[in-house]
Amino acid sequence: MLHESHSAWFAENAQALDEDSTLAAEVVPRLARAGAFAVDGQGGSLWDAVESIAQVAGHSLTAAFAFWGHRAFIEYLLQSPNAALRQRWLPVLIAGEHAGATGLSNAMKYLGGIESLGIQATARAGGWWLDGSVPWCTNLRPEGFVAAAVVARSDAPPLVMALPSGRAGLVRSADLDLIALRGSNTASLAITAVEVSPDDLLHDNANAFLPRVRPAFLGLQCGLSIGLARAALATATKAAGGGRGGRSVLDESLQSQRARLDASVAALREGLASGSFLEQPALLFQLRLDLADTVQQAVQLELQASGGRAYHRDQALSFARHWREAAFIPIVTPSVMQLRGELARRAQQQADAAATPAALPQALAANAA
Repeated sequence: MLHESHSAWFAENAQALDEDSTLAAEVVPRLARAGAFAVDGQGGSLWDAVESIAQVAGHSLTAAFAFWGHRAFIEYLLQSPNAALRQRWLPVLIAGEHAGATGLSNAMKYLGGIESLGIQATARAGGWWLDGSVPWCTNLRPEGFVAAAVVARSDAPPLVMALPSGRAGLVRSADLDLIALRGSNTASLAITAVEVSPDDLLHDNANAFLPRVRPAFLGLQCGLSIGLARAALATATKAAGGGRGGRSVLDESLQSQRARLDASVAALREGLASGSFLEQPALLFQLRLDLADTVQQAVQLELQASGGRAYHRDQALSFARHWREAAFIPIVTPSVMQLRGELARRAQQQADAAATPAALPQALAANAA
């Protein structure tokens, strides 16, 4: 967890980080100075990272979004078999000297059978040429970044590559014109004849690597929802405190959502610790959906408790920012729609499998007759 003296800066500058990119370059270095990127062996576990992301998200979802991208890339390094790549990048990422970017939105959709990969590899002596694009990637600090990307091959499983800024043919776009989170260094990457080698490999088989890192990818991402929901519920509770007799008509709803949030957090922590999400990813998908819904309920309660004050520009603007931040939670990859579709597909597969044994004897009997 970050000390309050470190997280105060994110609270003070949350509006600016949401509205423009003026302070974007400061996010990763400040988090690094706060020790936010520590890993196991340095006093920081994966769950510590989830809670730290949640803490930052309670102040600024923009900063927490960049935090998530950076820490997710660190997790890829930790789980990569490429020790030399890990030794090259881990120290500078922990120190905040470069930014880590996940770049795996397209890859996670590919894993779910939703879309094809956007980057193609052509074999060359000693490595590959890459061509394609990453249409959306967060934490691409112009001062220096390294992005993960999954690359299709015609004759073998896809590769997971680390693409550093400054590589010839790798071009960062201007920041995407988002309605919020504008200080998150979110842009696209154009990839034209980019030369890579085995030295840049995070893994030589994305089909094996992606399911293994997915619990961390999604678990860390859940920190965004946890932090925003906690902040909205806290604001709603404070705003509703003027009810007659010290109670509010919203008390029951607030207590219900707090209990729901606490239960989701406990389930997420247990699943990450036990490793159960590796074998049962649907449990993690459902938790991500539950947390996304809790965010929406929490922000609605903040609006109801604040009343007309939430619409006044001469009041604190946290509600307007929370509203925009909450609108992002359902669309960050994997989106709510993608997760619902994946759960429905898995449920149908289970139903089909369950129906087969019962149907088989009947079919055999009919044939015998």
